[in-house]
Amino acid sequence: MLKKNYYLMSDGILKRKENTLYFHNKDGKKPIPISKMYSIYSYGSLSFSSQAVHLLAKEGVPIHFFNYYGFYDGSFYPRETLLSGDLLIKQAENYLDHEKRIIIAGKFVEGAAHNMQKVLSYYKIENGIGEILNDLDSCREITEFMNVEGRIRAHYYEKMDLILPDGYKMEGRSRRPPENMINALMSFGNSLIYSTVLTEIYNTQLNPTISYLHEPSERRYSLALDLSEIFKPILVDRLIFYLINKKMLQEKDFERDLNYCLLNDQGRKKFIKEYDERLKKTIKHRKLNRKVSYRRLIRLEAYKLIKHLIGSEEYKPFVMWW
Repeated sequence: MLKKNYYLMSDGILKRKENTLYFHNKDGKKPIPISKMYSIYSYGSLSFSSQAVHLLAKEGVPIHFFNYYGFYDGSFYPRETLLSGDLLIKQAENYLDHEKRIIIAGKFVEGAAHNMQKVLSYYKIENGIGEILNDLDSCREITEFMNVEGRIRAHYYEKMDLILPDGYKMEGRSRRPPENMINALMSFGNSLIYSTVLTEIYNTQLNPTISYLHEPSERRYSLALDLSEIFKPILVDRLIFYLINKKMLQEKDFERDLNYCLLNDQGRKKFIKEYDERLKKTIKHRKLNRKVSYRRLIRLEAYKLIKHLIGSEEYKPFVMWW
């Protein structure tokens, strides 16, 4: 049975009755069978009973929490069952060995950059990402890799404005708070992809706190930040273009104030609906010669990283071929 993500958009309480969870809110209670549950994204104030937590932990279902503005707050990360001492040692060894670490860090930058190029190429936008990417060859420190990544992303954001219609230009990245509609979508989408990647890491033997491009101290589950870089252009940026250019999101879907712009409830629901559809969408995988979902692609990326860490196959980041 294909398990589903559940998106809780209102305040409520999760309670357990036997092996079923019930979400109680002002509209009543709704059953959520644990056997169908893959992960939960909570956008309201959520309380849960200890019995509900026991069941979620037993079944390995993470919950990701977002605040009122849609920013990621944290996760309930169930006790890991896919433990591997050998892999943990290899993960740490590849972090502590500077030469090994920068090889992996460079791959994340490279994969993200190539996917940004693919997005722009689809819209026939010429860009200089390739020239900036050449600077990776001379990088020796993580800060230098981050610098190249930052320059590529700044250039990419400039080019994105050529795709977006009037009234929806990014005009530079602003995060906390986002200052316009595109920045609001970018922040919201990036929080979602981070949580999605974290769920996929949970379903592998990787430790999510040991990362290579981002410092492990940057966020508790920093490996999700590393892998997210590769999938942001594929899953978030392309979705933003789709929603705006198809007029599926409009000004009425945003909440504005003097210093910020955020998606309102209606806008969040629209974005999440399409995002979840994208995760379930399948492509024919060239190497596996079978259809895989976008969600599965993220898991496969984690498996590729594992193979690299244990020395069985050099890691090559996923790059769109279409």
